[in-house]
Amino acid sequence: MRVTPVSARFPRITRHAAAVVLAALAGAGLVGVSAQPASATPPGIPSKATAQSQLNSLTVAAQGSTSGYSRDLFPHWITISGSCNTREQVLKRDGTSVVVDSSCAAASGRWYSPYDGATWTAASDVDIDHVVPLAEAWRSGANSWTTSRRQSFANDLTRPQLIAVTDNVNQSKGDQDPSTWQPPLSSYRCTYSKMWITVKYNWSLKLQSSEKSALQSMLNTCSS
Repeated sequence: MRVTPVSARFPRITRHAAAVVLAALAGAGLVGVSAQPASATPPGIPSKATAQSQLNSLTVAAQGSTSGYSRDLFPHWITISGSCNTREQVLKRDGTSVVVDSSCAAASGRWYSPYDGATWTAASDVDIDHVVPLAEAWRSGANSWTTSRRQSFANDLTRPQLIAVTDNVNQSKGDQDPSTWQPPLSSYRCTYSKMWITVKYNWSLKLQSSEKSALQSMLNTCSS
């Protein structure tokens, strides 16, 4: 179930009128209201200064080929703890009031997608995005990695490489880099650029010139 912002449903009404409509919808059980909305916050997001230093040190090169690429070369999702795999770990980390069943699958909860500002109450409406897509990593140097290293990259819970987001937004992103795709919610682009930069830095991946220019423009919008 998607909880659509009132402003998206009624774009021309005033803020006061929107509040009245929201209250009416909530009273009728047509929209979810939470005092503490879910908020996806991956670990390891650097400061602007650190991200800038990392961006400056990344190697710029022409984009490699996808020849030989397969998602199967990046094994995921792997078991993390007990019966819980990486996807389930991220759903629990990024959601609010997440309840799992005996197999660790999320049975209920709330997930806020920072890419587009939508909130969901069904785990099936949420994808776990690889911030730096697997195919993009392949073109940027992961083609020469061992399968073990690619598995570690695809299941990285230490850096901001995995995040719960709206499924169709993740699908629209595909394997694009920031020169051709950025989060629809412009206010999140600063954070997204810092996440992308630090993942590429920590995994020693290259970037292309247009990608670096886009990341710099996004990073320039950050206040810290």
